Amino acid sequence: MSFNKTGNSALDAALISWFESDKSEWTRKELNDRIAANDIAGLESIMLEHMEFGTAGLRARMGAGYACMNDLTVLQAAQGLCRYLQEVNPDVGTQGVVVGHDHRHHSSDFAKITAAVFMSQNIPVHYYKPLACTPMVPFGVIKFGAAAGVMVTASHNPKDDNGYKVYWSNGAQIIPPHDSGIAGHILKNQKPWDGIWESFPTIEDKIECQHENVLSDYITQCTQRSKSMGTEAKNAKITYTAMHGVGTPFVARIFKSFEHPDFIPCKEQVQPDPEFPTVAFPNPEEGKSALNLSMAEADRSGSELILANDPDADRLAVAEKQRNGEWKVFNGNETACLLSWWVYETMKKQNPGANPADYAMVASTVSSKYLAAMAKKEGFTFEDTLTGFKWIGNRAIRFTQEGKKVLFGYEEAIGFMVGVNPPDKDGVHAAAVFGEMMQTLYGQGKKLSEQLDALYVKYGYFISKDSYFKCSSQDTINALFKELREPGYPKACGRFGIKNIRDCTTGFDNRYSDNKSVLPTTADIQMITFYFDNGAVVTMRTSGTEPKIKYYSELPGPLDEK
Repeated sequence: MSFNKTGNSALDAALISWFESDKSEWTRKELNDRIAANDIAGLESIMLEHMEFGTAGLRARMGAGYACMNDLTVLQAAQGLCRYLQEVNPDVGTQGVVVGHDHRHHSSDFAKITAAVFMSQNIPVHYYKPLACTPMVPFGVIKFGAAAGVMVTASHNPKDDNGYKVYWSNGAQIIPPHDSGIAGHILKNQKPWDGIWESFPTIEDKIECQHENVLSDYITQCTQRSKSMGTEAKNAKITYTAMHGVGTPFVARIFKSFEHPDFIPCKEQVQPDPEFPTVAFPNPEEGKSALNLSMAEADRSGSELILANDPDADRLAVAEKQRNGEWKVFNGNETACLLSWWVYETMKKQNPGANPADYAMVASTVSSKYLAAMAKKEGFTFEDTLTGFKWIGNRAIRFTQEGKKVLFGYEEAIGFMVGVNPPDKDGVHAAAVFGEMMQTLYGQGKKLSEQLDALYVKYGYFISKDSYFKCSSQDTINALFKELREPGYPKACGRFGIKNIRDCTTGFDNRYSDNKSVLPTTADIQMITFYFDNGAVVTMRTSGTEPKIKYYSELPGPLDEK
């Protein structure tokens, strides 16, 4: 294609290469419009930068150019993943891959392109044609013994974003060295393979859809593994929101399997809608601002509990109406306190005489230390990991390989894993388990918040405050963390002394004699933890999926000091 030269030779070369490879009308139109408007700065930002294949895959704004999610960059990612699997796994040709997608704009096309790439190499594709919740992909990887899985979703990101999440053959999100290996092969496979553009629009006609097959097994296994026995049930009302995402049919089905009453839907948000019209950010972690419509519906219907999934249904938020009529939104740590207690009690009920030492729980290192206190008192094994479920899931798998039974894992960002199949956060399964806990406690005349207080009395008090700052400037981020490190780490914050420092970016941790962190070093993510003299722990880190600087703080207290 010919176009007026921009005056930037590197940009012109990138545009020529793009137009030679891209066959999608919507991205070609966007580039032509930018060229016609002489938008050089805009073109440079999308054509001279490439998305980084990082935390579990890709995530970026949808649009034209190498820096965005579009048909060509997804095709390139699929080709790179395919070649990497062929290099490291000689059985990929029989094991195949699992592919699913959510409801976002272009998600279906991205999934079809991925399927077309693998099928062009005679690699079987276990494909979900209807909308899938994210947990179905890692569950399917394990069910089919697949070499990998791909879920097309941007989770709770804004509507203009999309993503490409990759799971390994063990069902967990990818970790090093696979991430860098895949990234390297993506760069080596930029040119579309012959026939891919022509094959993907009709690829679904050539694949047997595995959606119902997998969903049925998933619901059955979740119910058999987690449904308690002999509970005092009460048919209390629950309001549910899918946050304009895919969760509704999956939660409805698992509720039926758990023999819960039907939930009351938040009508404005219960159907999939890629425009997310009622929320600025489709993330239930935002709290009351994201749950106001659900609270209004619950008030109308007389519900005392709200369960909210994020759009791809791998996270769960919980809110409960208190006795004074006010709504309490539980943070991720509080929800985990309740879930871990319930899962542990269910295990003891199902396995009388079980040895606690045979069981394990896992959490990210920025999550509450409550699980560590519970493990110390009860006798099961607990370990924390780097932030992100790729680390939690893989550690849980190693526990099972060591002979431990993993009961629970979580991260404070409302991600919960009950059991270890799939070894990833699962908002659908967690919703069913939480619903059963609520029905039982309500049958005993007890609020969830009251049970939480009882757990604090038993295991210790933990007060946490987590939030974030938006920041898309890498220079600002680098300067901020440089100031925390140079000319030396701070020894105090105001009148509060700092006893120890852990810097997972550099591998430094002065809690140990060799000053080396036992957690893996993550040079691509900034993360520093400060341990205060009074027991408080504060961590600052950058997000791997969003332009945010996050902070986490917690102050523990002894059993007799609320």
